[in-house]
Amino acid sequence: MSTIFTKIINGELPSYKIFENELIISFLTIEPTQLGHSLVVPKLEIDHWLDVKEPYYSEVFKYGKIIGEAIQLATKAPRVGAEIQGWEVPHFHLHIIPMWGPSDLDLRNAKTRSKEEMKEIQTKIVANLDY
Repeated sequence: MSTIFTKIINGELPSYKIFENELIISFLTIEPTQLGHSLVVPKLEIDHWLDVKEPYYSEVFKYGKIIGEAIQLATKAPRVGAEIQGWEVPHFHLHIIPMWGPSDLDLRNAKTRSKEEMKEIQTKIVANLDY
């Protein structure tokens, strides 16, 4: 059975897309800890990050940095954090999170944002991508 991320990749579910190429996709998470919280996901459905092979592994982290820089510019956050957990969806994904403090990495602090907020931050992040 396909994960929710595979359904997003296949266009079966909508998303606030940040970036996409042949190997990865990045989009805003639907319950961010901070506005701008994004995921970078390989298009190959692999559960555990230790099992991800090249070139998918490097592509996630290469674009994770690029997307993180765009998030920092768009949000004016003093820091941007990255996190791998893998508990919520069995499809490896890298969280890229704008941070004002350590609690911003705590996914228990996530909450739904309005469609207007999500679209606005998506537009700002995409405008700041430099690759």
